[in-house]
Amino acid sequence: MAPIKRIGIITSGGDCGGLNAVIKGVAREAYALGIESVVIPNGYAGLYNLVELPEVVYLNAERVSRIEASLAGSEAGHSRVKISKIKDDKKYDRIKDGLKKFGIDALVISGGDDTGSVVVDLTSHGIPCIHVPKTMDLDLQPYSVGGDSSINRIAVFTRDLKTTGLSHNRVLVIEVFGRYVGHTALRGGVGAEADCILIPEIPVDFDVVYEHMKTTYFGRVMRSDVKAGTYIIVVAEGMKNANGEMLYDESAGVDAFGHKKLAGAGKFVRQQLEKRLKTDPQVAAFMKQSGMYAPGVYEIPEVREVTPGHLVRCGGSSAYDVNFGYKTGAAAVFLLISGKGGVTVVNVDGDRIYFEETSEAIKRREVDIHEISLYESLGTCFGRKVETYAYTFVEVKDKIVRHL
Repeated sequence: MAPIKRIGIITSGGDCGGLNAVIKGVAREAYALGIESVVIPNGYAGLYNLVELPEVVYLNAERVSRIEASLAGSEAGHSRVKISKIKDDKKYDRIKDGLKKFGIDALVISGGDDTGSVVVDLTSHGIPCIHVPKTMDLDLQPYSVGGDSSINRIAVFTRDLKTTGLSHNRVLVIEVFGRYVGHTALRGGVGAEADCILIPEIPVDFDVVYEHMKTTYFGRVMRSDVKAGTYIIVVAEGMKNANGEMLYDESAGVDAFGHKKLAGAGKFVRQQLEKRLKTDPQVAAFMKQSGMYAPGVYEIPEVREVTPGHLVRCGGSSAYDVNFGYKTGAAAVFLLISGKGGVTVVNVDGDRIYFEETSEAIKRREVDIHEISLYESLGTCFGRKVETYAYTFVEVKDKIVRHL
């Protein structure tokens, strides 16, 4: 492999925290090694159209200093484009011509599983690439930059919403991103001390959810000297019902990678609870005892769904993600100059840079169900009958891979 003189930086897929730290980590490490770095804007769409661009942005010291690592989002921009689906028989030659036009020898690409699949594709066509894992969903095998930032924002928003819930004695259902896994809902929900957390890995029995809600919520209100209480549910957008069916917004179609767009989990949960509240004879007695009952107007507790949407991935980056972004961005440069290609940075631990084949790194990682019963023993509902936490003790003898 010829010496690398110039690196192109691409961010792809969804925006999230820590990406600007990745960009700065690549640019500053490259600069320290005498290598130039440039931004290829707008993700893979920008890579495809690179040959048409009149110029690219060089990340010299002055330009890099204007990038705020603590801000979420990406200075390089994003798009959801799968290269192999572009209707152009000469698309890979076009990409190579664009790279040649600007003297770009290799790419550092930060993104999730879809982005990583394109890294594998580009590598197979002779384009040197290193993948830095990025997804707020945390569904890759290694940790992904953006996950911690989103979890913290979910926790903060959920905690903040408790003030509204208490003011109105509402049951609140907060639907959060996460695609087909429940990492963000689980960690964000636990961080906010949510009463109930519904994740794709566990099909939901709404009778269980309802009974937990009724017992917990009714008890809180009746114990309160001002008869105030709330109940908080955090639900992952990819939640499954008891039949194992995932909710889709059929009218929204699919994205560029063929994934159905998820929507409606929060609304579905609200409807299931309302249906049970309306037919439960004990509800009227509770409403009267708590002083809330108004015939024909206010006969059941109010259930509201809240969808923070992109608010959980915007704004600021957590310190953890800034740390992880910086060091994995820098590590990507070392991997490139060492002749590695088609691999994903897993971690930097002391003087060790860990990596694995991107095709392995992008395999879906789901929530470990064995851990759920621990939280159930602490009182959190997961939409199933409570299971006993079965544990074993393991003594750490060998050095383990740490994230920080």
